[in-house]
Amino acid sequence: MSSLVKEDLAKRLFGPRRQRLHEFIEVEGSGAGRCYLCAAVTKSKEVEICMVKHLRVDREEKYEIVEKWFLKDLEMIDGKEADADNPCFDMHFHRVYSLEAYSCASKYTFARTLNKLNEMYLKKDLKIVNFDDTYLNDDSIWSSNNRDCLVLMRICFYASNLLCLSLCPLS
Repeated sequence: MSSLVKEDLAKRLFGPRRQRLHEFIEVEGSGAGRCYLCAAVTKSKEVEICMVKHLRVDREEKYEIVEKWFLKDLEMIDGKEADADNPCFDMHFHRVYSLEAYSCASKYTFARTLNKLNEMYLKKDLKIVNFDDTYLNDDSIWSSNNRDCLVLMRICFYASNLLCLSLCPLS
């Protein structure tokens, strides 16, 4: 489902503006409709972060940018709690914007994307605080790009437990 939304966002909103959508996550918004936090790169290689409201008007999908920032103006991303499964985070620009992602995993996905885009285009010192480094680094075995590895490890773990249990004598 999310890949269809990403394709639709890229085609209807970012394509006509000559931008490339890199990532989006669903966030809590006020009022009717859904809200997405998007990271896109402009034709002039500027990284834009925007809040997009998704509305359905007469059976037609409509996207509207309600807030826009640039990555170069982002001072810090605060994950609030690194040790808890908390989807809330703050983005510090000229003022602090408190957001709640759909899930903790999507919060980490967006932080990883901003970090990667920063390394590619800006190379500035972007502060990312209160995030677990194990899940934040893209090369980590636990990152979202390695889900198949994680599933395989779980299967092996359960299989080894079953083998051990089957070899234990019953009293």
